Amino acid sequence: MGVLRRNLTAYGFLCAALCCFAVFAWYPMVREFILSFQRTNLIDPPTWVGLDNFKAVVQDPAFGTAWLNTVEFTVLALICGYVVPFVVALVLNELRHARAYLRFVVYLPVMLPPIVAVLLFRWFYDPGPGLFNQILDLFHLPGLAWLDSGSTALISLVIVSTWMNMGSATLIYLAALQNIPPELYEAAELDGAGVLKRIRHVTIPQTRLILLLMLMLQIVATMQVFIEPFMLTLGGPENSTVTVAYLMFQFAFTYQNYGVAGALGMMLMVVLLVFAAFQLRFTREDKA
Repeated sequence: MGVLRRNLTAYGFLCAALCCFAVFAWYPMVREFILSFQRTNLIDPPTWVGLDNFKAVVQDPAFGTAWLNTVEFTVLALICGYVVPFVVALVLNELRHARAYLRFVVYLPVMLPPIVAVLLFRWFYDPGPGLFNQILDLFHLPGLAWLDSGSTALISLVIVSTWMNMGSATLIYLAALQNIPPELYEAAELDGAGVLKRIRHVTIPQTRLILLLMLMLQIVATMQVFIEPFMLTLGGPENSTVTVAYLMFQFAFTYQNYGVAGALGMMLMVVLLVFAAFQLRFTREDKA
């Protein structure tokens, strides 16, 4: 009876979280699935159109470009946003002084509202008085059209995204590193292992599950990138920064075509589910 009472109490505390999750996560997904098979302006009664919305998405000229840009952004963001936080966490883990202060400095960008961070970088990227071009001018280097050139616009968005989000990843990696038994490092040092060998044979194997989890989370997050292209480039120049999420926004709120936007959202969700399935499989194999 006591066990049942404790379980009921636990479920009672979970009810609020489950209700919020159902209203703000599950219901929108179900509504989007239904919407992807309908034509509606959200005012008049919807009409069922079957797969017409999916055909319209695939036939749109920006469809392929959006997916290519999204994949390229994801790859670049993983190179920067996946590797850099892990390296920073390794450095912080080795420090003996000012560790708490540096952790605060690394995490500070996460505490800024995303819009504030993006507007800050808009000034950094300004081709005239912007900070980055001023730094280049100090070294007598020519300034760059950071957001106005198709060759630099996407990587500029990656830099913004990495700076905004690396704090959380760094702290997660740092927590995982601090849970590694120090005896393993001592044994590796006695065997003559250097820093790189200790990282390869001790650090990475001991943090494998966290690395796989963070890889999945970063893929899911970067493939849904929207704020950076919306606030900085509006998909330009020449559609070089149009992403899948930004194209969904255009379908829904520019063209008032909510059914097509829902169809594109379903495609993105299926792709992310495939990545999640692979991640779960690798995690189970690693545990076994």
